[in-house]
Amino acid sequence: MVSDIHQSYHPGTAEGTSRAYCWPVPEGFSSAYDVRVRFAETDAQGIAHHASYVVWLEVARIAYLADHAGGYNTIRSQGIEALTTGVRVDYRAAAHFDDVLTIHLRCLDVRGARFRYEYRIERAGELVATAETLHATVDATTMAPTRVPAWFVEAIATAERRAS
Repeated sequence: MVSDIHQSYHPGTAEGTSRAYCWPVPEGFSSAYDVRVRFAETDAQGIAHHASYVVWLEVARIAYLADHAGGYNTIRSQGIEALTTGVRVDYRAAAHFDDVLTIHLRCLDVRGARFRYEYRIERAGELVATAETLHATVDATTMAPTRVPAWFVEAIATAERRAS
């Protein structure tokens, strides 16, 4: 089961409308998604378990790809896998059961066979965590590194131009 997610601020949601984002949008970010902390994602004190953050990053990243690059299955249909090669999360404040967290993200440094995402996780404008994930594209059959496809580079560049 995956946390509920929807875009926080991004023109044209699935329902065809934009949802107003009530807090200042961090500089350099143009995409964000909300997750609600589920009870199963917390410890006995009701605090979100540190591993839950990695799942939330992936949920937001997959939604970002769906909005800007045709979805992860579009990449896979080209015979390419996008592997996660690194994850870093810096925790700044505790998240609790039923909190709504906004995950701001941007895709950067798309070159060769590599790219990365930066994240800001906030609760009602308060910084909860920052994070980074590193990725590499490989041939799905041989697992050999392969360049990020030009169409993907352009899709990400278009999405990220809005943030600058």
